[in-house]
Amino acid sequence: MPTMRFFMATLMACSMSLAQASSTAASTDPKSPNTAYEPIRGQAGKDVIWIPTPEGLIDKMLTAAKVTEQDRLFDLGSGDGIIAITAARKFGAQSVGIEYNPDMAQFARRKVNEAGLNNKVRIITGDIFKEDFTSATVVTLYLMPHLNLQLRPTLLKMKPGTRVVSHAFTMGDWEPDETMQHEYSRAYYWMVPAQVAGDWVITGLEGGPVRLRMNQTFQHIGGTMTRGGVTQALMGARLQGEELKFRFSTPDQTVHTFTGKVEGKRMTGSVSSGFTNASIEGVRQ
Repeated sequence: MPTMRFFMATLMACSMSLAQASSTAASTDPKSPNTAYEPIRGQAGKDVIWIPTPEGLIDKMLTAAKVTEQDRLFDLGSGDGIIAITAARKFGAQSVGIEYNPDMAQFARRKVNEAGLNNKVRIITGDIFKEDFTSATVVTLYLMPHLNLQLRPTLLKMKPGTRVVSHAFTMGDWEPDETMQHEYSRAYYWMVPAQVAGDWVITGLEGGPVRLRMNQTFQHIGGTMTRGGVTQALMGARLQGEELKFRFSTPDQTVHTFTGKVEGKRMTGSVSSGFTNASIEGVRQ
């Protein structure tokens, strides 16, 4: 029965073609299970190649950032999802990974599911320059230096105190607050500083109002205080996120320490050696 054999052969060929087409669609559809996909170390991606961050360095990165269950961590260019998964599993954070490659993103979702962390970790298929990650309290990344610099303006506009950790590459002249190393790998940590540069008026101190002029380069600050017509340099000025500290002296040569918080155009805090509830308000010029 040649006609029947021909019909069966044709049917089998069509079935195989459909199966191959289905397999190809599964590999490109980010919603497909695509359980066959496995990333290869060094594979090309959008502007980067994929090199996984060592687990030992991940632990040091997340420890430096003091990640807790109160945090919302975004991993930019999340690859296989290991940083987001580790932040949730070991540190209790809510984590979001943003990955451009749909196959890699789906692979990461598989890993999240295998870890039983679907309620703690979400993987987004998207572009880190288009997705909104401004709700993060912690940002992790392993990108190229020019991409770090492209992201830097966005990071610096985030809420003061947001913590940023980068595997391998820095942020140009924004010096890291801390450097950590694991075997041959290195990472860098920053805390987004408040914007304090400009002129401020202090109320609450004897002999006030007192004028404060501050300069700033990222987290490094300095400045002067003018009180009763006398101007003096601030001593030990330090900015960590929104926390501000500096020392100044009074005419009797007593050194006082201001410790406070910056919230937009307002500073509040207290001064040691008898002064309390000093508040600083002003407009940066």
